[in-house]
Amino acid sequence: MKNSIYLVFSVLLMLSCGNLRKQTVDDTATLQPVGPVFSADSAYLYCQQQCDFGPRTMNSKAHDLCEEWIVSKFKAFGMDVTTQKADLKGFDGTILKSTNIIASYKSELANRILLCAHWDSRPWADNDPDEANHKTPVLAANDGASGVAVMLEVARQLPDTLGIGVDFVCFDAEDWGVPQWSDAVDDGNSWALGAQYWAANCSKKQAKTYRFGILLDMVGGQGAQFYKEGMSLQYASSVVDKVWRAAQVVGFGSMFPTQTGSRITDDHIPVNRVAKIPTIDIIPYYPNCEQSSFGPTWHTVNDDMTHIDKNTLQAVGQTMIQVIFSEK
Repeated sequence: MKNSIYLVFSVLLMLSCGNLRKQTVDDTATLQPVGPVFSADSAYLYCQQQCDFGPRTMNSKAHDLCEEWIVSKFKAFGMDVTTQKADLKGFDGTILKSTNIIASYKSELANRILLCAHWDSRPWADNDPDEANHKTPVLAANDGASGVAVMLEVARQLPDTLGIGVDFVCFDAEDWGVPQWSDAVDDGNSWALGAQYWAANCSKKQAKTYRFGILLDMVGGQGAQFYKEGMSLQYASSVVDKVWRAAQVVGFGSMFPTQTGSRITDDHIPVNRVAKIPTIDIIPYYPNCEQSSFGPTWHTVNDDMTHIDKNTLQAVGQTMIQVIFSEK
């Protein structure tokens, strides 16, 4: 996924994977956690169930089966679900049978929040330390499945009483970007194809219903920290502040440091530039990782369930609960 353009308060909630951590932050000292306790166990299961299909690469049977499963899960949680089908052209000319999945909570409301993640898998482990694996499909436990898993668990926990709508959009064809072994020029446009299509077909009327958007990308990895992503600060700094404040309130400020990370080409770029919806990217930054600033499993055959951490899922999921339940 993506191409890097450049490189006190004590919360008394007991979670299945441990206590929420204590934070001491001046501007959050009077705020309180709201909403239910996010279940990392449940999100972990949803992540595993996606991986059980195998790599969900474009035009594959696993991709089709996983699409049906995601749709069925959102429907089971009471969401109104639509699919957006499109034949998109990959950098190499391959026609990609793409499906964006849109699940809506309280679709009748015109005041909404957008949560999104991509659900396809990288066809090539082109950043693997073993060159022999560079054309092996990635299982994508973190780089794909984790974001969808967090959204599913958030959707499961939404009550009938919230006064704001939420759209959960699963973008397809995000990870068909130019591989490192290719001679093709990577100008950034080969990535996030599903998001590009969704943004181009999002009407001004629809776009105006969204207060803001949040993209969840690789939100389950071991040792992850979510620095403030540069393009998010450019397009939606107030949303970044809102989300990082929420993370502090629920006790996960240490995983959401206030430093700025890289500027990333990701699904939020067309959502901001084309649909004009202020949208941020929650994406890990590993400043000391030699293999990749996205972490050691990025685009490798090691992006599997053994490297998914429930604590990371908990931090992101609880932060999303806080953000949504804090909106009036």
